[in-house]
Order: sequence, then structure tokens, then C-alpha cells
Amino acid sequence: MRYNPRARLDSSQVSNRRGGGGLGGGGGFPLGGGGGVRVGGGIGGLVLLVVVYVVVNALGGTGSSSSSVSDGGSVQGFDQCRTGADANQDQDCALVADVDSIQSFWAAELPRQSGTTYTRAETDVFASGTQTGCGSASSDMGPFYCPVDGHVYLDTSFFTDMLQGQLGAEGGAFSTAYVLAHEYGHHVQDLLGTMSKVKTQQGATSGSVRLELQADCYAGIWAGHATTAEDENGQTFIEDLTQDDIDRALDAAAAVGDDRIQQRSSGSVDPDSWTHGSAAQRQRWFSTGLREGTLDACDTFSAQRL
Repeated sequence: MRYNPRARLDSSQVSNRRGGGGLGGGGGFPLGGGGGVRVGGGIGGLVLLVVVYVVVNALGGTGSSSSSVSDGGSVQGFDQCRTGADANQDQDCALVADVDSIQSFWAAELPRQSGTTYTRAETDVFASGTQTGCGSASSDMGPFYCPVDGHVYLDTSFFTDMLQGQLGAEGGAFSTAYVLAHEYGHHVQDLLGTMSKVKTQQGATSGSVRLELQADCYAGIWAGHATTAEDENGQTFIEDLTQDDIDRALDAAAAVGDDRIQQRSSGSVDPDSWTHGSAAQRQRWFSTGLREGTLDACDTFSAQRL
């Protein structure tokens, strides 16, 4: 995977709440399906409480905006990330380039395929903990999307400590990009109103699993077009992808499968407690999006076989 050195990066799409420092550091999230609580959607095997999002909206709550959420202390940006050349040299800048690419793609593709206007979602990078429109977040939660404030939240220690550490994924630049694309898949679902379809929170065919597999499929759609997404000057953000890059994304998808997480954490697999789907399912739906490239092909809520 190589970023186009001529691409111009828009670092305003990523907010740094770490108070300094770069990718890496302590943290992780509880292993095993049903091991935590989340509103919206995330990459790992935690419970989704989408019903809380519905209740908040019913009560007229709007969540917190990025300007009203603060951790206190020093908050630094990503101003050093200006071009694709920076992304080739710096992991923070690679994250910015990924976000720019994903959002550029959906800004053009979502209205084309669905007639729905795409609105940007900010990615907030934090360390240890932060406040969100969905409540307090910690490193234990892993990356997630909050539909109340429409932000993606990411403690980047997840990639080293969890994805490559406890979960045993190979890692690599495109495994990180897959995780981001999955979270932005939840944002697309939010814009399309799909989250209201989730009626069941756990189980092999639950609404939660269908939501997560669809986000994997949407990540695959972007991956299939990642080398076509352009900056405002018509320069593509990503210059080339290899089969190894795709394989690393598939490896990451398998690593966060409910069955893989449960096997590693407890030595047994319980499909009745799944919230995200099996390793094979996550790979299959990512591959479906990659191959088919359409929202219709990612309709996990109508699929008889997940």
C-alpha cells in the first residue's frame, strides 16, 4: 500500500485528544462476545445497545458536538499531515489519508447509489478515555462509531495491543484502513437509517450481527475503489494496493470474529452470544463488498445465509 505523494491531506477530519504522542500505547478491550456495552457499532466482539440511541432520539437528545466534548489539558492536531508523502512516512498521517480517502469515496458514491447525501464524520483519536455523545469511552471499548454525535472514536493502541497483540492479526497499513472503513460503514448505515433495523442484540442471526457484517461489506466496497478516491484537486489518495494488502484486511476481519475472540479468551464458542459474526462471515462479507461494489449486495438484513 502506497499513498500518492501528490495528494493533499485534510487533517481537519481527524481530531487528536491524546494530548500529544503518536500511534501505539497501552489499552485494549474486553474479549468475548457480550463482554461490554456500546451504543452504535464497533469492530470487536462487544454488545451493541442501539436501543439506547433510539431512546435518546425519542427524547429529543442530540448528543454532544465536537466543540462541546473535551478531555481537558493539551489537545494537539494533525497539522503536520499535509500530503500523501507525509502519509508514507508517518502513521498518524496515514490515518488521516485513510479517513480522507474513505470520506471522499462515500461523498461521491452514497448519493450515486442511494440518493442520500453524505455528511462527514470526524474521527476522534484518544488515549485511555474520552467523553462522547454516547457517554464515556475507554480504551477497553476498541474503535467504535457513536450515532448520537456522528463521530468515529479510536484509541490507536488497539492496533498494536489488541489487533496484533492479543488477537494475533498480522497487522499492516491496510488492516488499519479496514478498521477505519468498517467504522465509517456504520456512519453510512446511520445516514441510511439502517440502525433502526436492529431488534436483537445477540445471536448468530441477530440484528447486531447483521449490522456489523454489513459494515464489513461497506468496508469492502471502499477497498475495491480505494485507489480511485480523490482529493479536491483530483489526485488519488492511495496510489496502489496489492493482494497482500487485501489479505491483511481479511486477516484483520477474521481476527475480530466472535468465534475467534471467544476461542482465544475462553476456549469455547457460543454463537448465542455473538454480536459481530464469525471470522468466516466477516471475511465473506468484506469480500462481497470488494467484489460486487454495491449497497444492494451488502443487504445482510435480507440475507438468508450470513
